[in-house]
Formats: sequence, C-alpha cells, structure tokens
Amino acid sequence: MSKLHNTTLKRHKTGLVGVDHARSAGGYTLFAPQTADGNVFLIDLEGEIVHRWKLPWRPGRDAVILRNGNLGYNGNHPDSPELFTGWSVWHGGAFSEVTAEGEVVWEHTDLMHHHDAQWLDNGHLLYTTVEPLSPQLASRVVGGIPGSEAPGGVIYADVVKEVDRQGHVVWEWRSWEHLRPEDYPLHDAFERYHWPMTNAVSPGRDGKIILSLRSVSAVIAISRSSSEVLWRLGHDLVAQQHCPSELENGNVLVFDNGIFRPHTSMPHSRILEIEPLSQQIVWQYADTPGYAFFTPFMGGAQRLHNGNTLVTEANFGRLFEITPTGEVVWEYINPFFAAYPDAASRAYLPGENNAIFRAHRYQRREIPWLVVT
Repeated sequence: MSKLHNTTLKRHKTGLVGVDHARSAGGYTLFAPQTADGNVFLIDLEGEIVHRWKLPWRPGRDAVILRNGNLGYNGNHPDSPELFTGWSVWHGGAFSEVTAEGEVVWEHTDLMHHHDAQWLDNGHLLYTTVEPLSPQLASRVVGGIPGSEAPGGVIYADVVKEVDRQGHVVWEWRSWEHLRPEDYPLHDAFERYHWPMTNAVSPGRDGKIILSLRSVSAVIAISRSSSEVLWRLGHDLVAQQHCPSELENGNVLVFDNGIFRPHTSMPHSRILEIEPLSQQIVWQYADTPGYAFFTPFMGGAQRLHNGNTLVTEANFGRLFEITPTGEVVWEYINPFFAAYPDAASRAYLPGENNAIFRAHRYQRREIPWLVVT
C-alpha cells in the first residue's frame, strides 16, 4: 500500500480535473502560487505549463500580463518591517515589470504596500499601503478584539497610492480623511491592528476607484477627482469579500467569501454580480451544498469574454470556470505545495499549502510572444 501524505490537500487530485472545450472561453490561465518560491505559471486548457517566470521573491499576492505582453509582478519584499501578526503573509512592496525572457525592465519599491495592486494602461501603478493612525483617530475605531492593536497600541489604516514610472506619487487617498471610523466598524472577531483592511483596489469607469474593505465587510466606489464615496455595498450584501471589479454593464462582480455573513450559520462562498445603485444581486453562483465552495480569505472572480466566469477558490488552490448557469466547464488544482519560507508567515499559516491569491485568464492575442507548438 502506498503511503498517504500527511497534508490533507496533497492527498486530493491536483492538476487538470476536467475541461469542456466547446463551452469554455478558451485561452491561458496565469497564476502565482503563494509558496512556490517566486515561480509564476501560464497554463493552457489542458493544464500544461506553456511558460514560466522565476522571480527572486515569492508573490506579495499577484501577477498579471500587461497590455504590452510583459509580466507585472507584485513581490513580497524581504525588507518590509513586521508591523503586526500576519503582515509578513500579505505584504508586497517589490514591484517588477518583466519580459517573457525574464528581463526586469522596471521596478518600484514601497515597503508599506500590502495586498492588491493594479498596473494601469498609462504605465502607472495603483496600490494600497498603510500608515499609523493618530491616537485620537485610533480611539474612534469601533469593534475588533479588545487589546489586539499592533505593538504600542497602534492601529494602521489604509492609503491608496498611484505612482508614475519615476516612482512619484501622483494621486493619494487616505481612508481616515474620507471614512468615519464609527460608520465602518471592525467585526468583533477581527484584530484591531488594521482598519479597514483594503484587500483590493480596482479602477472603474468615469474616474471611479473600487475598494474592498475586508475587515468591515464593505465595497465602496470613490471618486478620483473628489475622493468622496459614490456608493457602498454593505454587510447585508457582502461578507469578508475580495476582488470587486466593474463590468461593462456597470454592475460589480465580487468574490463574497462568506465569513460572518449575517443570519447564516454555515459559512460558504459565492460569486455575486451586483447593481451598485439599486443594491440588487442580479446574478450569483454558489455550490450545493454551499460549503462545497468556500475559501475563508483571498479569492478571485474574472468575467470572461463569452460570459463565463473564472473563479479562484484561493486557499485550496482551485481554479475553475463556470457558465452563466453555473456549470463548471474547466477545473484545475494547483499542484505546487510548500510552506511559507519565513518564520513569521509559517507561524501565522503553518504547514504546506497551494494557495493562490487570484488567477487571470488571457486569450492568445493578449500574449503576442507565446509560441504554441
């Protein structure tokens, strides 16, 4: 009898689970496993690796293919200070633009960066950072676990920055200047060291920027010109969500993780398409039973050209594509398992895992350098 692996996830099937070529949107899927030592993989519908990049640091969450065909990589900078428990896992700060051959053509460093970053069409970079709140503002942050502030009683709050190709800040938005802490209370089971924890930033149309505020369960759109909040999706709709994006019809696609969802005893994840002004859910996907699809943190959803949706069930390294009626037409499990390389991250998330923050699907025309044999 063969020996079973002690890690539950590694005993499950990995690689390609199945594909329906006729109904899939086709193309190539890019993903950067959180613990694969800086390897970024591009796979085809058969689950075969067609290209690989090797970066010097593991991802500080994500990698994307840019309009010019280069890779935009968000690396986990080793010099970022350990601000609080968990920071080592989700900070980034080492940004690189890399050619298909592995040549680094642009770099930017910000040791206070965490979670998401967006590479804009004009070459600029939009991303989230933190700064400590003043004691007066920190005292106004509501909720959270009492006494769980960062060392010294500090609460860090989010700042969204846009930098140009020279690394100069050309736009900035400080959360505490536009959000009243009393109106965005932390969940009772969350630590008080980070408010409101912006885990995603996404440019929308007409100058909107869409933010996901995880520890307060809210998605907001802000005006780039005035910095005011244009609309808010609250905890009656979303729970610990990730990855909001504006669709062509003006609706917002959200990965709704499902932690602390009101009036729900069994956590489960779902993908929501929401009309933000009416606050109506116009489409959703969940599995049956609900707990069959669930990731407690991270996660992604990308609407594809044919109406299908690519889903990242992040903590379990599961990528799958669904039709508008919720039928799975492609499924792949990340086979690359490892422990986090640094002690602080291993203490926060021990053991081996195959987690993926977010995956992205591209069509052949978006990868001009790719040679298909």
